Amino acid sequence: MFYYLDGTVAEILPSLVVIDCGGVGYACKTTNHTLGVLKKGQRGKVYTHLQVGDGIFDLYGFAAQNELNSFRMLLSVSGVGPKAALGILSSCTPENLAAAIVAGDEQILTAAPGIGKKIARRIILELKDRISNEIESETNPANPGQSAGILLLNHNKASEAAQALGALGYSPSEAAQALKGVDTENLPLEEIIRRSLKNMVK
Repeated sequence: MFYYLDGTVAEILPSLVVIDCGGVGYACKTTNHTLGVLKKGQRGKVYTHLQVGDGIFDLYGFAAQNELNSFRMLLSVSGVGPKAALGILSSCTPENLAAAIVAGDEQILTAAPGIGKKIARRIILELKDRISNEIESETNPANPGQSAGILLLNHNKASEAAQALGALGYSPSEAAQALKGVDTENLPLEEIIRRSLKNMVK
């Protein structure tokens, strides 16, 4: 229904931002990261997710598309609701979340309020499999232009980094390009992902 809101930041409250679009104030639940990016009284843009249910009509907004992608990815896990997903994304960045999932690092997830080891393990289990399946389907050898991505996936750390980038919404070919020149042999996985993301914005 809503893809994004682009207007004046009318209010910034704990876990909530209000965007004024043409005289209508849209209240969006959000993360600490998005609240830190937006400035009251200035123009702001948030990518949105509408949650509708029994008596529920909540709008969520994120300053970056990859944060929205990570939020929706977390909601796909059984037992993870919007509040928990916001808590996780308030305590770690989307790239750190993706790295934690592919590396099986529970500590990054349990650092979020209300996230115990049981939920953390479920998130890792469900999303790691899903990310792997998505990467595999997108890197079908029959798909032209994907050879660089396929070659990268033959290497373990490069494969995990490519999967993490895939979780952030990047295609296999984009991930392959971002990983060029990054020392995937010796660097820790999280540093490989950080450097790859820097390559994306050069």
